[in-house]
Amino acid sequence: MTQKSCVMVLFGGCSAEHEISLLSARFIANSLDPERFEVVPVGIHKTGRWQLQPQTLLTGGSGAGASSLRSGQPEVSLPPGSWLDEGSVVLAQGQPPLRVDVVFPVLHGPLGEDGTVQGLLELSGLPYVGAGVLGSAVGMDKDVMRRLLLQAGLPVLPYVTLRKARFVTDPSSALQDVSKLSFPVFVKPANLGSSVGVSRVAEPTQLAAAVERAFEFDDKVVIEQGLDRPHEIECAVLGGSAPLVSVPGEIVVDHPDGFYSYAAKYLDEGSAILRIPAELSEAETAKVQELARATFDTLECEGMARVDLFLGKERELYINEINTIPGFTEISMYPKLMQASGVSARELVSRLIDDACTRARAKRARRTSQ
Repeated sequence: MTQKSCVMVLFGGCSAEHEISLLSARFIANSLDPERFEVVPVGIHKTGRWQLQPQTLLTGGSGAGASSLRSGQPEVSLPPGSWLDEGSVVLAQGQPPLRVDVVFPVLHGPLGEDGTVQGLLELSGLPYVGAGVLGSAVGMDKDVMRRLLLQAGLPVLPYVTLRKARFVTDPSSALQDVSKLSFPVFVKPANLGSSVGVSRVAEPTQLAAAVERAFEFDDKVVIEQGLDRPHEIECAVLGGSAPLVSVPGEIVVDHPDGFYSYAAKYLDEGSAILRIPAELSEAETAKVQELARATFDTLECEGMARVDLFLGKERELYINEINTIPGFTEISMYPKLMQASGVSARELVSRLIDDACTRARAKRARRTSQ
């Protein structure tokens, strides 16, 4: 019998998206092909401690089982450069070394999706799913991402970037930069996802409070020109030797926040409808897919990503952002778009893991000396 591959599902994290990560991890663990893979659940507490978690936390019967990490579990460490032909060694306190063949990080937001964990995994020699250090870092930073997209000639909405130090020193001067935009605008922490800390600002009197709130989550804030009731279009990309771009989907929002906010996504049931496929013409569908693929390539992404776009009143398209570790819950767009494109959850997870291992083998084959 062929030995199963050990997949470390790495979840939790220190960001404000910790709870969403747990739900994503549960979906991934339950989508693993039991004939090919064994799950090694490792949770990162909000304090930053890595601990081995009981498998039932992710694979138990009820969805509520993954609502929080278990405390008092064996602590986990990754020895640097521990790659072996048959797998990497992961140390769990008080237990024999664990063999891990590949890591599936499902850490949304800072210290997980921004290249930091990816760098640690590179140093440890562990293959991992998703974008590398560079793609993760630039995909996370909404300011740097937009600069690269603009340089590549891709369409983004007008925006300004504010730094916390300048805002604290002279808020009035800092906010003058926003005068080049027209209201409504969207105020966003530069390095966060799931709409955490995002506010829709309809008039200038609301701006300072929205900026202060966003600065609670990050030291850099992006303020973006809003559109009048745009269509929110999303497209999934599955990397590999022959990347697959999904059919586009649309999020139809009916929520008091007026946009696809955190509450609309996760808290208030029925306030957002996922329409798959999106109601687009054939030409518009092709353009969305073209922009999604171009965004994926421009930002040096690998493995997986969800590209979010806006469709304006004149049917013009703008790239909103990329998510290099997109939501992976039962209701998330990424797996739903892939399913609508003919890729089941089990096949999707398997392809992502296979791609990670293929890339790792290619890296190990590179020359490291003259």
